[in-house]
Amino acid sequence: MSDTHGTGEAGGPAERVPPEAILAVPVRHWGRVAGAVAVLAVLGLIVWAFAGAESIHWDVVGEYLTDGTIVEGALRTLWITVASMVLGVVLGVLLAVMRLSDNQVLSGVAWGYIWFFRGTPVLVQLFLWYNLALVFPVLDLGFYRDEMNDVMTPFLAALLGLGLNEAAYMAEIARAGVLSVDHGQTEASHALGMSRARTMRRIVLPQAMRVIIPPTGNEFINMLKTSSLVSVIQYQELFRAGDTISSRNLAVMEMLLVVTVWYLVLTTVFSIGQYYLERHYARGSQRALPPTPWQRVRTNLGTFRTRSAVRKETT
Repeated sequence: MSDTHGTGEAGGPAERVPPEAILAVPVRHWGRVAGAVAVLAVLGLIVWAFAGAESIHWDVVGEYLTDGTIVEGALRTLWITVASMVLGVVLGVLLAVMRLSDNQVLSGVAWGYIWFFRGTPVLVQLFLWYNLALVFPVLDLGFYRDEMNDVMTPFLAALLGLGLNEAAYMAEIARAGVLSVDHGQTEASHALGMSRARTMRRIVLPQAMRVIIPPTGNEFINMLKTSSLVSVIQYQELFRAGDTISSRNLAVMEMLLVVTVWYLVLTTVFSIGQYYLERHYARGSQRALPPTPWQRVRTNLGTFRTRSAVRKETT
């Protein structure tokens, strides 16, 4: 039998025909397109309804966005948020270490603290601190004596109410981060002669940060919004500043929109900071860092251009 596949007409090797280029046509997901159109339509109706509402004076909104009282309220909101989070993080880490201690007294006290502050609303805790003078009219520490009403200012009541409550949640977040580190590393550090405190500080906590940072960032943003509750104890933060102005000019909805814009700006700024902080601590656990938002935009633009070119070729 003659081999007709291995030779050409002249008896030589057959000439290989290069394969045609594969034209990949992306699958069209019409359900996704319909869903996106429906969502955009609903958003457009909401924006149109607010923009066309005659009862909202948008010039008033623009006027008070940079009002001195509003800006000062935003700074006070930022200050009470940062101070409360610092108190919550420091005390929370201490409580987490106590909770993981072999000492039953320390572990029990930490558990009781977490049980109490997670089990009662923040608003109730704020009122408890603010009205502490009803139980202790005078603060007497031996070396310091003063009226409780003078000591328990709105700022101090807000700091204790928010910070101590946050410490209970940070304790559980820090404990989860510590438990995520392999116990073998602790044993190895002890075998090298490192103390428990140094092992926790140099070995465990740096690795636990990868687990601790994301929920801590969420807690900070949540604290930024929860700080609006301190307006009920006369602390002049952002929400109370807007409420004070609206009680004078009667522009209630306009001032609520002003406050909303400020909260959105603050949360957006800190959300970006949280993203890059998470990206920093992910360097030791991922082969490639996740793309930044700008890199994602560039990738999506490149994909869009490629699909457009493919569509032109097919047509």
